[in-house]
Amino acid sequence: MKSIEYLGEHPIFGQLGHLFIALAFAGALLSAISYFISIKHDLSNNSWLKLGRIAFAIHSFAIAGIVGTLFYVIYNHYFEFYYVWHHSSFTLPFRYMFACFWEGQEGSFLLWAIWHVVLSWFIIRKRDEWETPVVGVVATVQVFLTSMLLGIYVFGYKLGSDPFILLRNHPDMASAPFIGMPNYLSMIKDGMGLNPLLQNYWMVIHPPTLFLGFASTVVPFAYALGGLIKGKLTEWIKPAIPWAFFGVMILGTGVLMGAAWAYEALSFGGFWAWDPVENASLVPWLTLVGAAHLMLIFKNRGHSIISVYLFTILTFILVLYSTFLTRSGILGSTSVHAFTDLGMSGQLIVYMAFYIVLSVYLMIKNRKKLPKSAIEEEMSSREFWMFIGALVLLISCLQITFSTSIPVFDKLGFYHITNFFSTIGNFFIGLINKIFSTSIQLLQMRHNLSPPDDPKAHYNMWQLPIAVVLGILIAIGQFFKYKNTNPKEWLKKISIPFLLSLIFAAFVAWQLELNRTNYFLLLFASMFCIIANLDFMIRVLKLKISFSGASIAHIGFGLILMGVLISNSKSKVISENHTNINLGKDFPNNENVMLIKGGDTVHMGDYYISYKGRTRGTDITDQKNLYYTIEYFKRNSETGSLEKDFDLHPVVQLNEKMGNVIEPSTKRFLTKDIYTHISYADLDDVTTADNSDTTYKKPITKEMKTGDTIALVNTLLVFTGIDKDPDKEKLKLAKTDIAAGARLKLIDFNKHESIIEPIMVIRGNNLFSIPVFIDSLGIKLDFPKINTENGKAEIVIREKRSNEFIIMKAIIFPYINLLWLGALLMILGTILAIRKRKQLNKL
Repeated sequence: MKSIEYLGEHPIFGQLGHLFIALAFAGALLSAISYFISIKHDLSNNSWLKLGRIAFAIHSFAIAGIVGTLFYVIYNHYFEFYYVWHHSSFTLPFRYMFACFWEGQEGSFLLWAIWHVVLSWFIIRKRDEWETPVVGVVATVQVFLTSMLLGIYVFGYKLGSDPFILLRNHPDMASAPFIGMPNYLSMIKDGMGLNPLLQNYWMVIHPPTLFLGFASTVVPFAYALGGLIKGKLTEWIKPAIPWAFFGVMILGTGVLMGAAWAYEALSFGGFWAWDPVENASLVPWLTLVGAAHLMLIFKNRGHSIISVYLFTILTFILVLYSTFLTRSGILGSTSVHAFTDLGMSGQLIVYMAFYIVLSVYLMIKNRKKLPKSAIEEEMSSREFWMFIGALVLLISCLQITFSTSIPVFDKLGFYHITNFFSTIGNFFIGLINKIFSTSIQLLQMRHNLSPPDDPKAHYNMWQLPIAVVLGILIAIGQFFKYKNTNPKEWLKKISIPFLLSLIFAAFVAWQLELNRTNYFLLLFASMFCIIANLDFMIRVLKLKISFSGASIAHIGFGLILMGVLISNSKSKVISENHTNINLGKDFPNNENVMLIKGGDTVHMGDYYISYKGRTRGTDITDQKNLYYTIEYFKRNSETGSLEKDFDLHPVVQLNEKMGNVIEPSTKRFLTKDIYTHISYADLDDVTTADNSDTTYKKPITKEMKTGDTIALVNTLLVFTGIDKDPDKEKLKLAKTDIAAGARLKLIDFNKHESIIEPIMVIRGNNLFSIPVFIDSLGIKLDFPKINTENGKAEIVIREKRSNEFIIMKAIIFPYINLLWLGALLMILGTILAIRKRKQLNKL
């Protein structure tokens, strides 16, 4: 059978991409084998080590080749490749081509692999004794990651998903009739395009940062496994500490970028929604923070080595588990931005299980060699409280992970664990109630382990007390000395920041009317964290910035807690509808305001607002955006007149393929943000978004038989039958004309009924209609013809264009800048701590 010659395809790039993928997989496998064999040989003359480096260089070259090839076909819009067609389009701005590169699972795995390569070459450059085990472990991870791109079948099981598969070969397109045509590409006018939620500059910088954070967790993990493999069970910790804090800084930055993206570009109504995908990135960061601090304990005191291994290994395993959660499709019903299942769930489980089994095996093998603590830590020692802090982080992670994993338990049918976890949950919640004297409702898991109905309330109930404990521990921790601390001396140092924090917290709580006990406790804990670490910088460190990295990072953490507490607990919806119109259950009147274009100004909070109108984006890549101009006025206290203060421009991004997307607009002040988004807008007439004036909306054509009813904006339209003998004289028709009327009953909201009759006329060879106008209802009706096949009358309905209106929601987030300032300080402080740690390692 003669094969089809497809026109316009560029198969050479697919073949090149497949070659690079195979080369990357083989290079990683050979590198891993060579590095592990080289462990037993002398570093000075080690041919296996050289082979490992060469193989890893080949692997690195191949990864770069995959990246270059995939980006090239995306840039040139080669829609014969399914990945390109599915994620890009001609109208996509160049800056978002990077975003569609890693929007798909294949691209995100590739991004992850790129960062592993970059980090590994920093280790290879050092050429020390840790290169062999560390790069060897990373190479095994690369074997798994590149296998996710193979897209081949092994014993009937599909291994990975190929980013270079042709559109006509993809299973989703198998039933498309045009695929078998040689010129099928000429029928593809454009690609599906990037998800409108992701068409934001944060999508360009957030995923690379987040995946660098994920990639950075493999380095401490590789050092830990390397120590177990080489039998150097404690020596690995010193070189791993800077890497651990680097991971804390980068992964934390990625998480915070995600929060900023959600706040600025998504209609979450805030910066954090406890979405499962958000949780999946937060949990490894928390355990990595614990691991980094436990490493410091061991370096200074030689204690907690088992805990160091546990937290370090657990961090990497949780990254893999997060990958499984977000890419298996299991969170599809509970998360707004989880990936769909590409059939790699089993592969991801094997990936995760391999490192769990390997880690457990190496720990058991070396269990007798692991050093035991000669003495237990004193409660007055810094290491004791750092260890307690790590345990608190672990409890936080366990709760988040369990609640996020409920869909997994539900799918696997683990119903019998319900009563156990319900009992445990009730015990701890009851304990928290006693400690904090709150009225928190007891956690009750339903028997089907369904996710919580209100995720924010559920997670906040658990995490708020944990945040209080963490804030206090961070405040008191640095005033302890390693090994032992004089209690009187410690109390003397901590008393001043404690009293100042109590006074300031009480004053702020009074000013902001924070009258809930748990809110006051979190406010005090965050204030204590900030003031105590600032006091430590001044009195102990003498404001030596190079030594103050930890304190600055802790101050940043305290500001984050305070910013989260105040901006959320005191956020206020200021948009209230005061008209006599009920906006319906989807748009509660106490949270939404209706604005008529060009109408009167509406009082809202401290402002008066009006809706000026909407405009389209002017650039070809921006024409899908509708910008709604909301004018904010303030009353002049002297003249009493309204004066323009500022404009906001919330956006509705039009997308016929994936659904329209709402983007908020925010006015930022030093002490508050005014966050505004469109709740509802009539988009039926978006072609007139240039504000052109037309009398009627687009006509609607309906075929009707006797008894059919249509609901219009102001009335019900009921077709009662055909009038075969209308009054021609009254209609001023000729006797030779053939006429018929469509008898229509109109029932308005007052249940008033009226009969109207648009007329269809046949005059010679011409067919025309006599429409009916009902000005009081803003309706024009035509009866142009009868469908001869089914006997139905064709009715054309035109409704007058009413005054354009929108429904809008506005929220004030007070003091949210404390959150963003805290984020910057935490990042800066961690960078300073890494820099200092690297200097100390060289001594």
